[in-house]
Amino acid sequence: MSVCPPYAPFFGFAGVTSAMVFSTVGASYGTSKAGIGIAGLGQFKPDLIMKSLIPVVMSGIIAVYGLVVSVLIAGGLDPRNDYSLYAGFIHLAAGLACGITGLAAGYAIGIVGDSCVRAYVNESKVFVAMVLILIFAEVLGLYGLIVALILNTHTTDVVPCL
Repeated sequence: MSVCPPYAPFFGFAGVTSAMVFSTVGASYGTSKAGIGIAGLGQFKPDLIMKSLIPVVMSGIIAVYGLVVSVLIAGGLDPRNDYSLYAGFIHLAAGLACGITGLAAGYAIGIVGDSCVRAYVNESKVFVAMVLILIFAEVLGLYGLIVALILNTHTTDVVPCL
């Protein structure tokens, strides 16, 4: 079996796709779910809408994590250079790490954002708790980004193709 088979870049591109698609799906779910809560809040207290946009902004950051990892992985894919199966699997793992944690973080942000924004209509003390819970949900995606960055640095340790 060859160290650099012709199908090895497939796994690298699968990592690019995984990072971008999964994190974007999580971000879009978080944005839509929190947006529904904000629309409900706007019916009763329109003056609180701007303060309640925090979950939407935090969901958008999750998509940026996936974009960063996708660009970094794609930068390692050069048709003029040899690409090993090892590098392909590392890039796939990095993309999945960032993408799946982005998906989970987006779901968490959406559910917490919707519930807390609706509760914020009746009780203003919920705001601080909402921000804290949203930060912990956002950190899930940040952990995936950090793992993906660490994994991506190990592709330079690859044995050269013969």
